[in-house]
Amino acid sequence: MAAACIVLSVSCNRDGFIEEKTGGDDTRRPVTGTSSSTASKVFEYTPAPGQFIGDVILSGFDGSETTPEAACAYAERRLSERNYVSLGGFGGYIVVGFDHSIDNDGGYNIAIEGNSMAGSSEPGIVWVMRDENGNGLPDDTWYELKGSEYGAEGTLSGYSVTYYRPENAKSPVRWTDSLGGEGEIDYIRAHSQDSYYPAWVEADSYTLTGTRLAPKNYVDEETGNWVQPPYDWGYADNFSPVDRLTDDDNANADPSSNHFKISNAVTADGRAANLPYVDFVKVQTALNTKSGGLGENSTEVFSVSDFNMTKYSE
Repeated sequence: MAAACIVLSVSCNRDGFIEEKTGGDDTRRPVTGTSSSTASKVFEYTPAPGQFIGDVILSGFDGSETTPEAACAYAERRLSERNYVSLGGFGGYIVVGFDHSIDNDGGYNIAIEGNSMAGSSEPGIVWVMRDENGNGLPDDTWYELKGSEYGAEGTLSGYSVTYYRPENAKSPVRWTDSLGGEGEIDYIRAHSQDSYYPAWVEADSYTLTGTRLAPKNYVDEETGNWVQPPYDWGYADNFSPVDRLTDDDNANADPSSNHFKISNAVTADGRAANLPYVDFVKVQTALNTKSGGLGENSTEVFSVSDFNMTKYSE
């Protein structure tokens, strides 16, 4: 697939949601005989720093990803090969689009593959957008798909983290957050790159904003291993007992789908968005935490699909 990256300038309200737009014609694009069930374009790929960002051995980077356009081309290639794209630490995101609109039929409409398994979930918030202005670009209103933790104690909307470029190679990435907290993305020696800071981010710091879930990771006292428990439902790369739609334990951490309902989309003030269809999907790392030698919790995405096109044939 050819690169289709755009750099958007967006404004958020105080809760971190894109301000809603009103009006617009019905721009729904129906499924045709040539429509692809998987996302056809990556419009934005802005991960947070993380151990898989820039890694030429494990993550398929080649060192040429020094512009947003090249980063999008990388992500498109990886998704087309059904290889993972890492979103890094909290707030890291990818925006994809389809060659048709995904209809809201009240059931599961979207499938997103991660590599969660029992004891290892790295949940991502899912956002959707309808192409209200019909220009083919994700520059309208983002709506969060609420999951099991929506409105729960410890869930924060409009939470922001600022990441700072390290001064030295093979060093941690420092961060500060909107609550006055601070910390580091640890540098893990097993990786090949000199820095976890994305090479295509020119500024010496950048801020990512989104919804943050309360972390649940802990060390198992009997085994000494870190455990990253699942959340009930509604998140990508999450070993959900509800929306994985399978009881396979995925012991090898293979690509495995979570499923999402457009009917769960909500507005900035929590009202049902009542979207008849969507055209764009964004996945955003939901946790700001790390698990010892496993490093930062980072959502991985292998594919984003229109589940409507396959669910009736399964």
